[in-house]
Amino acid sequence: MIRDTDQLDRLLEDIRNFVRERWHPLEEEVSRANDIPPEVVDELRRKGYFGWSIPQAYGGLGLTTEELVLCAMELSQSSVALRARVGTNTGIGSEALVADGTEAQKQRWLPRLASGELTGCLALTEPEAGSEASALQTTARREGDFYVLNGSKRFITNAPVADLFTVIARTEDGSRGSQGLSAFVVERSPGLSTGEPYRMMGQAGSFVSDVRFDNCRVPADQLIGGQEGMGFRTVMKVLNKQRLHLAALCTGPAIRMLDLAMQHVQGRRQFGQPVAEFQLVQALIADCRTEIYAARSMVLEAARARDRGEDVALSASMCKYFASEMCGRVADRAVQMFGGSGYVADFSPIERYYRDVRPFRLYEGTSQIHQLNIAKLALREGVQR
Repeated sequence: MIRDTDQLDRLLEDIRNFVRERWHPLEEEVSRANDIPPEVVDELRRKGYFGWSIPQAYGGLGLTTEELVLCAMELSQSSVALRARVGTNTGIGSEALVADGTEAQKQRWLPRLASGELTGCLALTEPEAGSEASALQTTARREGDFYVLNGSKRFITNAPVADLFTVIARTEDGSRGSQGLSAFVVERSPGLSTGEPYRMMGQAGSFVSDVRFDNCRVPADQLIGGQEGMGFRTVMKVLNKQRLHLAALCTGPAIRMLDLAMQHVQGRRQFGQPVAEFQLVQALIADCRTEIYAARSMVLEAARARDRGEDVALSASMCKYFASEMCGRVADRAVQMFGGSGYVADFSPIERYYRDVRPFRLYEGTSQIHQLNIAKLALREGVQR
């Protein structure tokens, strides 16, 4: 659902210009420093990029799902650090509050997330609870007007720089699986600590670490929705939307890598002609372009369905699975088209993009988990009409 075509076109043009004119020249600096210059973060705040999908009533742009994925495809034609810095606020860092927060909770935190004053994150995954999110062991014990949280989380994007954590914890003693889980919004405070950023294969400039809770006291009014036992339902709402968002964020880098590869093969000559004229290279281009088109089409159709109020659990899972795998295939073909220059960081950014996009097939559900989920939902749904 696009509410105002002219307004959206202006936003997309602004994103496009920022990515190409401001961010692309900075990518190598961000990679070497493993950080984003503070003035760039301030610029992103002024542009309102932290609040894309936060409702307008709370200071955001209130983008529909279709508008959000179109913007995400433009923003992510860049190194992953840019997407990671703003994407948690406009995605998993705020969506639990948007979906299930009380009015008081929304008024308190959403405007500050939308402005970028606060950086949010989702603290879900644990050392022993990754693909099986219902195996969470972090506990939240009620003590008067507070909950006391104990446990640890792992692989939490933006944790080292986050001010606000959406935390899923077990509030019912002896509960198992998805029962007894509750969602909290937790401010950085004594009892909550984050580890040093991980040393990772790629995604320099994107901070990821553990989060630890050691008798962390959280006021009871920070239980999202004010009701215990609804945490798993809340997180599934977050993930269904985020999987569409992430599928779009997988499509943008694929577009960028193909653009770089096509520029390279058109400029490099071998055997007296541009490499682009060789048919086997053209086959690589054709496969990339076709798969990007397929992913983009899938994401847009699923986004429109969500805007219509339809259940997108199956389509969101298919989009995330296909788009993340597609991006990996495009990265591999792009290295192949660059040849040796695609492997050497001194000659092209392709080796960095290749490393940056590899985790897409792991987070928000591994490809294998999505295969199982797609099959389960498809069998439940029956023959498609």
